[in-house]
Amino acid sequence: MEKFDFIQMSVPAKPEYVGVIRLTISGIASRMDFSYDDIEDIKVAVSEAATNVVSHAYEGEGKGDLTLGFGVYDDRLEIMVSDQGESFNYDEVKERIGPVSKKEQVSPITEIREGGFGLFLINTLMDEVQINNKYGVIVLMTKYLDETEVTLHEQVPTE
Repeated sequence: MEKFDFIQMSVPAKPEYVGVIRLTISGIASRMDFSYDDIEDIKVAVSEAATNVVSHAYEGEGKGDLTLGFGVYDDRLEIMVSDQGESFNYDEVKERIGPVSKKEQVSPITEIREGGFGLFLINTLMDEVQINNKYGVIVLMTKYLDETEVTLHEQVPTE
């Protein structure tokens, strides 16, 4: 089994805690020696995921928690953002906003409808993104320290 450190935190799903999340992820990514640009990309992606929880998971009332998990590996950072609020149908959202995966043809920015820009940003800025919405929503994002790792992981079949 691959060795890694796991950091977990939980904050109220309120806008004032998104800054705390950004500071935390900045510190972790900096400690891992990510470049300045990669750290900024990670902060934006995580902020978008956290803001989606704050805005949508608990009907904007801030009555629930936002849980974050950070898997710190030698070659990558895995970030989980989760809630136990309202679930959404990812396929329906994806269909409504258009392509969001780097592997698909990306729509021009002017064609992305409101409500889909956050998912577009997350998918664009991170190397891998998975979303599970069976109970609440879990967004798992991965950023590799070295771009060649992305290519290696994309070639491995995921069956």
